[in-house]
Amino acid sequence: MEEPVNIARMTYIALLGSVFLLLFIFELIRKNKLKERYSLLWLFFGIIFLFLSLYRDGLEIMSNIIGVDYPPAALFLALIIAMFFILLHYSIVVSELSEKNTTVIQELGLLKFELKELKKQIKQM
Repeated sequence: MEEPVNIARMTYIALLGSVFLLLFIFELIRKNKLKERYSLLWLFFGIIFLFLSLYRDGLEIMSNIIGVDYPPAALFLALIIAMFFILLHYSIVVSELSEKNTTVIQELGLLKFELKELKKQIKQM
């Protein structure tokens, strides 16, 4: 026979996880390991998880809206969606950096070519 699910324990675990996530993000920002502009999405979702962990009715309302019978499963779904948006954000950042890298490499190649040409001209003088 299966044990009944302890909703209070799930709530405490979610609350603890949300607080830990926020503290971890603030610590990364404080140590300059995470830039502020990249931390905004993390902070936003951390606050949402904290709110949903504290306000049980909010989690139940959200689960009813999306059609999930078990509210902690809705919290898990929200976590998956948050990770999707964070990964999408970082994919955009990486794509932009890749384009900038290509531009810098091309400019460096042109500068090396120009330097080589100038050295040839100086030797010929």
